[in-house]
Amino acid sequence: MRPLWSSASIGCLRAWSKTSWAPVLKRVSIGFPAAAGFTLIELLVVIAVIGLLAGLLLPALSQAKGRAQALTCLNNIKQLSLAWLLYADENEERLVNNHGKPETTAKRNTWANNVEDWGNSDDNINPIYLTDSLLGPYAGRSAAVFKCPTDRAPAANGARIRSMSMNAMVGDPGELTNKFNPDYVQFFKVPDLVHPSDTFVFLDEHPDTINDGFFVNRLDDYQWGNLPASYHNSGANLSFADGHTEAHHWVVAGTIRPPVQGGVGGSIPAAPPQDFQWLKDRTSVRK
Repeated sequence: MRPLWSSASIGCLRAWSKTSWAPVLKRVSIGFPAAAGFTLIELLVVIAVIGLLAGLLLPALSQAKGRAQALTCLNNIKQLSLAWLLYADENEERLVNNHGKPETTAKRNTWANNVEDWGNSDDNINPIYLTDSLLGPYAGRSAAVFKCPTDRAPAANGARIRSMSMNAMVGDPGELTNKFNPDYVQFFKVPDLVHPSDTFVFLDEHPDTINDGFFVNRLDDYQWGNLPASYHNSGANLSFADGHTEAHHWVVAGTIRPPVQGGVGGSIPAAPPQDFQWLKDRTSVRK
């Protein structure tokens, strides 16, 4: 069979393709720019901008986290306050037991059945002391409501399960009745609360003074035996006998103390007395 293309024709075609397409290919290749990269100065500028943005954003994120924890704490203390009111409603208006350390350990029959320390006590970490306490069933058997999430001071055997305590003048203190403040009213039943909106029930207690759930100070001595916490913007969350909650900010430097995880060693002078007086006015009334 005779070929369609002669050798001479094929040679001419090859020569034509080389001369005709070469400019086109050249133009096409020129159209792709060379790969670009950061110079050292540009890279340093980018790193500096990232650092600046991080410096601006991290404090804001930290503040947002702090506000979220404060709100969670306020909600927890609100739930605990509602449990306290429900208990009274189902027990002929009797307020729940509020025992000190010896009776709590001996009977485990109070609103919070644990006595915390900095050591290896099971009371520090076992939630059953809270879920099976007198308030446990009324708090949905949730140990979480007994603690502020901002409290991160651990005992030797782990994170402690409770950071809240109860006003020592509220509830039945058992063997401690009239021991610390005999000139002030001990509130045993709901009708005893003459100013419920001005009588605190629960508060955040400082990690160095918390042990039992019995928050007590000698009201006329103006010395802190039990110290309130200052977890939230130099303040603490409190609940009151009428069911409302509030955040209060302390104003005295001596009240706002960082934890030392070893106890504060005796009474702390409340001088100047503004913070102590504020809490005293919301603890009880004279007989």
